[in-house]
Amino acid sequence: MEREKFEKLVEEALAGLPRRFKKLLHNLAVIIEDRPPREMSSRRTSSSSLLGLYHGVPFKHRGSYYGNVPPDVIVIYQKPIEMISSSDDEIRERVRDVVLHEIGHYFGLSEEELRKIED
Repeated sequence: MEREKFEKLVEEALAGLPRRFKKLLHNLAVIIEDRPPREMSSRRTSSSSLLGLYHGVPFKHRGSYYGNVPPDVIVIYQKPIEMISSSDDEIRERVRDVVLHEIGHYFGLSEEELRKIED
């Protein structure tokens, strides 16, 4: 899929967030990269199976000290999403799921909590 079309899917996923959540998103950048860096692979997760990643200070852990910091970053990895999807519709759905999952981390939810919600 062309990058421009993939970017629009990410934008749609973000635009589809409920307003009450969108208004809480501050100091956050969402970027798209082809693949995770090789050093991101581990015994548990290969870099080809990593679909997105959140870097930052989760919203629920921010206190009065939080300020003058670089933006949190959500990275969406295009090629792994495409590799596990069989159609454009499936890519759209998976992008939405990955964006929501990483937004969950932004709000401070753990992998375990997110899996319970996703099931």
